[in-house]
Amino acid sequence: MGNKPSVLFVCVHNAGRSQMAAGFLEHLGAGAIDVLSAGSAPKETLNPVAVAAMAEVGIDIAHNKPKVLTVDAVQASDVVITMGCGDTCPYFPGKRYEDWILDDPAGQGIVEVRRIRDEIKARVATLVSELLEQ
Repeated sequence: MGNKPSVLFVCVHNAGRSQMAAGFLEHLGAGAIDVLSAGSAPKETLNPVAVAAMAEVGIDIAHNKPKVLTVDAVQASDVVITMGCGDTCPYFPGKRYEDWILDDPAGQGIVEVRRIRDEIKARVATLVSELLEQ
């Protein structure tokens, strides 16, 4: 942990929700927050509908790759935000954990994914303001 706060977003496949959240945090945090994302069982590629939904709001996540969740990633983070990964996320005392209950965009159409995207954006905006106030 350096001077900047660090946030890790975790979902099962690291192909939709956590990637959208990381994209928003990189954008809204403007370099003031380190961003990581990972999955407990990552897919090979990102959800193309999630990529399209983010592109609609000017955020390009198309070149991101799903990554496997590691103990090191959790240890390196000040805040760990889980999105439906259950008990697979390692727990370390002293870290801030939040579980965001969000629908999984996998298999959903663009209209539903836009709704999920907008909910993620609102939560990330709140998180950015909290972290930058500290």
